[in-house]
Amino acid sequence: MQILLIVLLLALLPPPGLAIPTSESRVKGLPSRLPYHQRKRCGPVSAYYGQKGSDWDTYGLDAWLTRWWSNNTAVISANSKGFAGAFGQWAIGNPDWSCRDDGSSSDCDFDPCNSEVLNRKGNDTRPAYYVMESVNRLHAYFIGLSQSFQAASIGAALSKDQWATTFYKDKDVKSVTALKEALNGLSTFIGVAAAFGGLGGEGLGVAAGASGALFQGAIQVAVPLIGQQPSLLSDPCEIILSIGLTLPIIKLTEVHSQDDTFQKSADMGGILGTIVLESIKGFTAANNVLMHGDSFEQTGDIRSYLQDGLFLDFGGIDKVAVIETMNKFLLGQAINALYRAQKVFIMGGGACGDGQGIGDGPRGQNMWVCRDGKVWYLYYWQENDVLSITSHQWGWTNAPPGSDKLGQGVYAGVTVQDIINSSLDAYNVARYSYTTDTAASRAQDALTKGWANPGKAGASWEGVFTIPVCDVGWAVNGTIDDKNYILQPHGHDYRPH
Repeated sequence: MQILLIVLLLALLPPPGLAIPTSESRVKGLPSRLPYHQRKRCGPVSAYYGQKGSDWDTYGLDAWLTRWWSNNTAVISANSKGFAGAFGQWAIGNPDWSCRDDGSSSDCDFDPCNSEVLNRKGNDTRPAYYVMESVNRLHAYFIGLSQSFQAASIGAALSKDQWATTFYKDKDVKSVTALKEALNGLSTFIGVAAAFGGLGGEGLGVAAGASGALFQGAIQVAVPLIGQQPSLLSDPCEIILSIGLTLPIIKLTEVHSQDDTFQKSADMGGILGTIVLESIKGFTAANNVLMHGDSFEQTGDIRSYLQDGLFLDFGGIDKVAVIETMNKFLLGQAINALYRAQKVFIMGGGACGDGQGIGDGPRGQNMWVCRDGKVWYLYYWQENDVLSITSHQWGWTNAPPGSDKLGQGVYAGVTVQDIINSSLDAYNVARYSYTTDTAASRAQDALTKGWANPGKAGASWEGVFTIPVCDVGWAVNGTIDDKNYILQPHGHDYRPH
């Protein structure tokens, strides 16, 4: 007991250099006159440390924050820092608590333990602390994304090769502007990289409301940069089997200026690097708009992002995951755009191992995937490259341009199997109408319901690739002339019938 009393007395002693309160002061309990930050113990807020995301709903933070917002609208409007400044002044006595992304490393800092204002809020201490923590961690999320998206870390792998000569062999001249428009899907996948890589771990089944705003907000970062990705308008199988591989491909606008030809100007690394840089600016803008209390691109104000406690216990950005995920998506979408502009397609649907009378695909060339008991092959229709009056004059089957470079070096994040699996999943969901809206809807559904992890799937996630799929499995038991020539290996002497 004596030891306990000594400990208690020592805890009440002021730091060296301060006057010891008089006996009268001690009787009246006036050690509280000491500056709050010099006390030996943390304030009441410490009881709320170790919070979980579910605590947000348990203690009714959505309703509490809405009431606070309504009661302080004038204060928010009057503060030059908007919501963050007004809340900082109310919660911790700091009107300069802006949480802006403007180069400052301390404008979102706060010390809850030693904040006298916060610890004297009574029943409002807990919700005020939860909001402060969530705002601070949302700010850290955007800062972490911006740092992860630095062109130095992502763009380096994307600018080493002239993509037009690696993954493109079509003889038509194409417009770089049209190619950018074909990359519209990147807006969705930048959102995926942000939402999944940024939230780290599995990223599955997180709060639907806040994650929806977060995902849509990340998508809006890239939307102004690129146009609508067209989809295939007809079944390529019908055309393949009737007139011989005249695939319905994306028609990119032809240009006549030799200074702007596809071959000379299509440095995909430069295009993708620009998108990444603009994305960094977009994350900065999103942070600043939300912290001010304004709505970001029709996704709602900061309350939409904080709801359900998504950021209440957010542990920080997994920058490695963001970089890896973004690289895979950028690589995949860029190659998809180039392949979609050429006669690249997937054909299969028979049993794995073939031998069902519909031909044999290029099994020895790692250009196939066996899944659910069916085999699928990746093809490219090679235009005739020799003078001939034989069937060569129409062309022959080959591996797609650059496919031999996939899965290694700077293209290690994308494999032929990713191309096939991603395209098959997109085909199974929407056949030839898998649009960017479909991709966004599916990714958000996976995020909120937890049935898949697009970020972890990388380039194999559905819709990263939308290469046309021709399912010829029906021919196994069907009646068709020369059906044993439907599937063919790659080679100068082979042409599917």
